[in-house]
Amino acid sequence: QVQLVESGGGLVQPGGSLRLSCTASGFTFSIYAMSWYRQAPEKERELVADISVRGSSTNYADSVKGRFTITRDNAKNTVYLQMNSLKPEDTAVYYCKVRLRYDYWGQGTQVTVSS
Repeated sequence: QVQLVESGGGLVQPGGSLRLSCTASGFTFSIYAMSWYRQAPEKERELVADISVRGSSTNYADSVKGRFTITRDNAKNTVYLQMNSLKPEDTAVYYCKVRLRYDYWGQGTQVTVSS
């Protein structure tokens, strides 16, 4: 059974940092690319970043380039999203996703950027 469990969200002031984690189980984590998405209220879910199987290739949404960093630890079956210089517009529920035969999503973790 595929499971993705996100953690690390919370309330942070503008300019602050958070590190999200997504721990996977139920599939061979090390042979699949992983992605982070986010969904703000009344907006569509959008891709934030993705990472290749070994972490050598990453892609970012323009809105987060230079501020967010996606990494993975295949020994721990975990993908991370380091978020720096957070802005109020980064407020959203953040999800990790893996595409196997189907897309599997975690339950999400709320990130709120507010003073």
